Parts: sequence; C-alpha cells; structure tokens
Amino acid sequence: MKIEAFFDPRTYTLTYVVFDPETHDAVIIDPVLDYEPIGSKVFGESTEKVLAFVHQHELKVHFILETHAHADHLSGSQELRRALPGAEVVIGDKITAVQELFRGFFDLGADFPVDGSQFDRLIGDEESITAGTLSVKAIATPGHTPACVSYLIGDAVFTGDALFMPDYGTGRCDFPAGSARDLFASITGRLYALPDDTRVFVGHDYLPGGRDVAWESTIAAEKEGNVQLPAGRSEAEFIAFREARDATLAAPKLLYQSVQVNIDAGRLPAPAENGRRFLKIPLNIKAPAKSAD
Repeated sequence: MKIEAFFDPRTYTLTYVVFDPETHDAVIIDPVLDYEPIGSKVFGESTEKVLAFVHQHELKVHFILETHAHADHLSGSQELRRALPGAEVVIGDKITAVQELFRGFFDLGADFPVDGSQFDRLIGDEESITAGTLSVKAIATPGHTPACVSYLIGDAVFTGDALFMPDYGTGRCDFPAGSARDLFASITGRLYALPDDTRVFVGHDYLPGGRDVAWESTIAAEKEGNVQLPAGRSEAEFIAFREARDATLAAPKLLYQSVQVNIDAGRLPAPAENGRRFLKIPLNIKAPAKSAD
C-alpha cells in the first residue's frame, strides 16, 4: 500500500490517495474544491492535481472518503466522482445529525434531505468496506463535529480534524454540536487504543512555528508528544484547555460556503431561474445600543 499526499496551502488541507501499486485499487480521502471568496470563484486546481496522479498511475478509485462535513473548504468529491466512473462518495452515518442541524440554520427548506441520501454510502462505526485489495474500516471519532470518522487502512489511520501533528494538537470543538468531552474520548479511547506503530495521517497542517508542511506521525508519537493531548492528560484538563482556546478562535474563512455545500455531498447549489448559482451567507448584525432615554 502506498499513500500520496496533496497539500492545499490556501486551506492547509491534506488530501490523500491510498493505493495498491500492484492491483491499482485506490481510495481518495478529503478532496478539495478550490474557492476564492473574492468574486466567489470556484475552480479545480486541487482536484486536477489528484486526477492527474490517478491517471498517471492508472488507478481504479473505488471510494471518495469524507472524514466529515468540512467547515473550511469545499469538497471536491462530486468533481472527482464525475471524472471517475464507479467511484462512490462515502461519509459517516452520523452526517444525518449535521444535515438536520444546518438545514434549519441555512433555511434550506423541507425538501432538503436529512437522511444522508446525497451520499452514495453511509458508513457506521467499526464498519469495513472493500476497495479491491484495500480494506477500509471506519472509526467514529466525534468531537470536532458529531459525525467525524477516521479511516483505518492497513497500518495507517486518517484522522481528519480529530488529531493533528504532535506539535499542533487536536481539532477545535466549538462548531454546533461539537464537544471537547467527545473529542477527548475519541482520541484517548479510540485512536490511542490502536497499536503504537500505527501511522497517523492528519487532515490539516497549519505549519506551527513556520516549519515545513508535515502530515505523517504515529500513535506512539502522538501519545508521547501531542502538545494538547498527550496520553497522560486528564479529561478535565483537556476540556478546560480546549474550550478556553476555542473561545479565542475566529470562525473559518469559508465556514458558511463550505458547510452548506458539504452537507449536500459536495454539490454546488442548483442554478436559480436566472441560471446563476447562489450560496446563502447569513449576516451577523450587532444589535444597536439601547437609548438611555
């Protein structure tokens, strides 16, 4: 099994192509569809790089795996699905809770499905699916969102936004229905329970201290040196730290654009009557000060 990483510096996202070089069976994890908010421009630079690699190595992509409904980049899953016949878009089965939550937030209407049917397949905790010679096992790792899953493939686990490189820490937990308590349990009870030599591939790298991009660690290295959640840290300490840190963080730049696209399996909004597509961006309007009179 080989793993090819693609780093998007605009959103600090890692996309992975996991493949068997002998049989050419493959899966893609967390693809990016590029979006520039100035001018609301959508383009395919990131997906084109992934497709070029797939075609160069003559890979048969069985699944496009989403670790969660991302809040910081649009998913390139539909773009890849159109270009790769037979590839199925897969996400954890708790996505339905996220869809229900954001259908109301974005006022998407009663006809917006909240049963996960926009995706080709929903995968449950501990469920395995087969991509030719590759076996993919889902591990529920909620906390960042209630629907996050990590994927175990061979000796490698792809942790999405749950667990980052040891010198950065863990994912934030301040999104709707996020939970620092759940994330603590996911990391210490599920990920740290894996063998120490399990390779960890993270969903983002934010280049702390200005170092070069990095994406691969091990469970042993995370347990020993994760700056936010080493193996010996208590639940209470982590929750207090995570909640205090999250209170200082700004919302992701592409939060509203990303979530409404990604809960719809990466589909862009349907064209309106004038032929143009529109995203809904809620306004956060500060209430005027009350008069003293």
